[in-house]
Amino acid sequence: MKNFTSAKDASDLAGLVQLAREIKADPFKYRDAGKDKTMGLLFFNPSLRTRLSTEKAALNLGMQVISMNADQGWTLEFEEGAIMNAGSAEHVKEAAAVVSQYADIIGIRTFPGLKDREKDYSEQVIEAFKRYASAPIISLESATRHPLQSLADVITIEEFKKKDRPKVVLSWAPHVRALPQAVPNSFVEWMKIANVDLVVTNPEGYELADEFMEGVHLEYDQKKAFEGADFVYAKNWSSYREYGQILNQDPAWTITQDKLVNWANDARFMHCLPVRRNVVVEDAVLDGPNSIVISQANNRTWAAQAVVKQVLEGL
Repeated sequence: MKNFTSAKDASDLAGLVQLAREIKADPFKYRDAGKDKTMGLLFFNPSLRTRLSTEKAALNLGMQVISMNADQGWTLEFEEGAIMNAGSAEHVKEAAAVVSQYADIIGIRTFPGLKDREKDYSEQVIEAFKRYASAPIISLESATRHPLQSLADVITIEEFKKKDRPKVVLSWAPHVRALPQAVPNSFVEWMKIANVDLVVTNPEGYELADEFMEGVHLEYDQKKAFEGADFVYAKNWSSYREYGQILNQDPAWTITQDKLVNWANDARFMHCLPVRRNVVVEDAVLDGPNSIVISQANNRTWAAQAVVKQVLEGL
């Protein structure tokens, strides 16, 4: 594995999930895999689970870890041929090349601006580092995807499923802020290659990009979508069509215990966290037996460790 930025980089999903579960059972089995290697993590946006789980994964593999809050005073230029007479003091061409000399693997976290859809969906930051860095790049979330989260989601479903091919529903839920499409995009992308029946449900106007939704069942009626569901994954996202906009905040889309029990198949509840209680999902769900969000968060470490191990094998 040269880079890890989307589901396309996981050529053997079943094997990757199996490796992650093997590592979960024995976290230090490959403690020398990263001996004398360094992981450099660049956070252009803040993080809790991604940062800690990826650092822990690298340490479990024997790597040294250097983390940098790249959003604090370090401004990069990404445009080709830019006349750098304004705010940015360094071009990504030099930055990526230099960081590659300090780190054997580079992890990058960057969010979309939610103003310019074309720019965000071009994945300017991740693609620039892939182009100019000589070290492998691992996405810690990008403008359009969050592959480490999605791999952890696949692992979690594999652990908790009660039948070979469960029904999984991705449901839009209300939120007070305009959020990216990265997590739902990525979740759909990975579920399409996992052994699940996927349904996406959202209000009209919140359709995800065609590149992710091709071949996916979209249902505008949340109750109908939930019928027979074994897993319900809630996530808010802003509009792709009216890019970055909040079109409604309808509380009728909030996930409730009644919906999981009576509409669905007593479904397990999933969310990437952080989550706004009693906006996205009610307390009764998060604090109840259907919630597997903490187990889901725990699997972030084993997902990251499996990916980093495979990247190390290619160095």
